[in-house]
Amino acid sequence: MSSVEERAQTLIEALPYIRRYHGKTVLIKYGGNAMIDEKLKEAVITDVVLMHYVGMRPILVHGGGPEITDAMKRMGKEPVFVQGLRVTDAETMEIVEMVLAGKTNKGIVSLINRKGGKAVGLSGKDANLIRARKRPGPDLGFVGEVTEIDSSIIDVLVEKGFIPVICSVAIGEAGESYNVNADHVAGQLAAALGAVKLIMLTDVEGIYEDFSDKSTLQSQLSPEKARAMIASGQIEKGMIPKVEACLMALEGGVERTHIIDGRLPHATLIELFTDRGIGTMIA
Repeated sequence: MSSVEERAQTLIEALPYIRRYHGKTVLIKYGGNAMIDEKLKEAVITDVVLMHYVGMRPILVHGGGPEITDAMKRMGKEPVFVQGLRVTDAETMEIVEMVLAGKTNKGIVSLINRKGGKAVGLSGKDANLIRARKRPGPDLGFVGEVTEIDSSIIDVLVEKGFIPVICSVAIGEAGESYNVNADHVAGQLAAALGAVKLIMLTDVEGIYEDFSDKSTLQSQLSPEKARAMIASGQIEKGMIPKVEACLMALEGGVERTHIIDGRLPHATLIELFTDRGIGTMIA
């Protein structure tokens, strides 16, 4: 088969998936190396704009831990973590909000617009999109957990042809800001929006039965198996909130959730539009 025929075959293979997801919401949790490496960043944003132009409704949720840490250090403030969570006092919360809702969010918005999309950046404080309360457990300051999502502002934007880009800063009962885990925001927002898919971009190929043995990559997991792997310690550290986000989404009615390797250029398109897919599907 010639290279021209191969390219045509790729488009033909994509057709049933384009038809299936036309008009449907797909939520992408954007993070890891795909937010740092410039070539990967370009690839992810190109994927999102392409999804929009073939009739899908892509929505991005992002964090920005490394950028927050860099900003804190530049301001002479050393980050402190407890059980993997950033201790967020009032001063740190100001930095978190400045970085996530400002520099990081607007950088993504600008890149989407340069690629031909029409993006709008939001934090959870806009139109009370994400409400939160103080996270129970050790006192971490302004670290919150989601209590309610009002997706009406996103519905309005999507209907008008915009691509929403959402950072994980939420609003509390008294108007205070909270730093919320971006993975959890993605899972709960996907459920609130009735997304057909949640795609989590990570820095690993997916979930392994045994992380030291790359042949044990799980192409598909049931929610029950995923919970059992968390309980047994097979899923640990930074992968736990990603799997929890998938479970939240599934419980809220999302059909399929995927944890895929964002280090692979155009990983999102491969997952969406090819027969083989990549990573681990929890469904």
